[in-house]
Amino acid sequence: MTETSNNPLHGVTLEQILNALVSHYTWEGLAQRIDIRCFNSDPSIKSSLTFLRKTPWAREKVERLYIKLQRTKR
Repeated sequence: MTETSNNPLHGVTLEQILNALVSHYTWEGLAQRIDIRCFNSDPSIKSSLTFLRKTPWAREKVERLYIKLQRTKR
């Protein structure tokens, strides 16, 4: 197997990840799980994507939560 076939984020955009998380948890639930201002104060997909693309530690937290969500759906 290759590394990409083992990577649950392969082929998934950050926007798809964020939309899935907001759809499942809502903005309020997402803000409770990951305490960052773009989820707490006037949240939107666009502003959150801008922040997450510039902030590796926050993006990592979002990606970990997405992976956790995908594992629980199986």
